[in-house]
Amino acid sequence: MTDTPETPAHKPPTWIRQVVDFGALAAFAATFIFFRARGLPGDEALVHATWGLVAGSVVAVVTGLMVEKRLALMPLLVGGFALVFGVLTLVFNDDLFVKLKVTVLNASLAVALLGGLWLGKQPLKALLGTVIPVNDAAWRTLTFRYGLYFAAVAVVNELVRSEALVGWAATRMGYADVDPADVWVSFRGVLWIASSVFGLSQVPLIMKNLVSDDPVDAAAPARPDTAP
Repeated sequence: MTDTPETPAHKPPTWIRQVVDFGALAAFAATFIFFRARGLPGDEALVHATWGLVAGSVVAVVTGLMVEKRLALMPLLVGGFALVFGVLTLVFNDDLFVKLKVTVLNASLAVALLGGLWLGKQPLKALLGTVIPVNDAAWRTLTFRYGLYFAAVAVVNELVRSEALVGWAATRMGYADVDPADVWVSFRGVLWIASSVFGLSQVPLIMKNLVSDDPVDAAAPARPDTAP
């Protein structure tokens, strides 16, 4: 009698992971556009859209657990921030909290990565070590790059969420009637694209420093910035 080869564990397709990571952001944007189309002011539409963010965050975490059989630290951390700041937005009926979440989350990640690197640790490896098999030198470089990236996102978000600054800039460019909430939501869309581009830009470094013959997770380079 011959032994039957073990069937490899089924790996969910990449698109499922993208839905898990960016579903909450998509729900948030769609809800915001819906209420803006109905004529609500930007700040009110932003508060209503937070329901989509909160619901999408819950669905994303549950989907990740049920479909991918995982409760990875990064999606859990991002979902937790989204839920906490989303609930604060709804309780106080103030869009400040949903905007502030981007700053707090990215600033916290920047401090954790750069601070850990300064202490000789590998915090990014702890988050993604199972999906990006590279050597320690590459991890240090990736940690430094992502630390700076998260810090830059936090700073830019603070600038974009400032209604006074947006109003001043819009007036200078001849768009005095622009709604600051529209600008911030558009920024979130641009940030999603920027995070994907930044993640892909790290692929050459990753490919040069692989320490395993296992295929690299196609979604892995962009996974650190899954903030909805």
